[in-house]
Amino acid sequence: MWDILRDAERWPEWWRGVRRVVVLAPEERYRIAWRSRVPYDLEFDFDVLEIDSPCCMTGEATGELTGTGTWRLFEDGDITAVTYEWNVWTTKAWMNLLSPVARPVFAYNHDVVMRWGGEGLARRLDCRLLGAG
Repeated sequence: MWDILRDAERWPEWWRGVRRVVVLAPEERYRIAWRSRVPYDLEFDFDVLEIDSPCCMTGEATGELTGTGTWRLFEDGDITAVTYEWNVWTTKAWMNLLSPVARPVFAYNHDVVMRWGGEGLARRLDCRLLGAG
């Protein structure tokens, strides 16, 4: 699972919602374009800041989103749990203007894209997705 998550360039193959990934610096910096149910591509650069293989990776987003994200993998026997802590804010003026009323829509779309990622990862690994939601 770790190797699949680390290979961001191939995310579009299995993660619905990832439109494209451009490698700006191998294993260090990526430009990622996303689309959820809202027909708008959201693009940002992601710099890998810290790696504790095979359990943790932290990075920083800049662009249309700014902030940090951390992947964590936990194993218990044959089960691996994956969490992603994403603390970001938008930089587009129109998004910030709409944020007070559109926050539920933004959150819903984020949850959809993350669910698509979990489902795609489970298919890629040929296993069941547990505890999604």
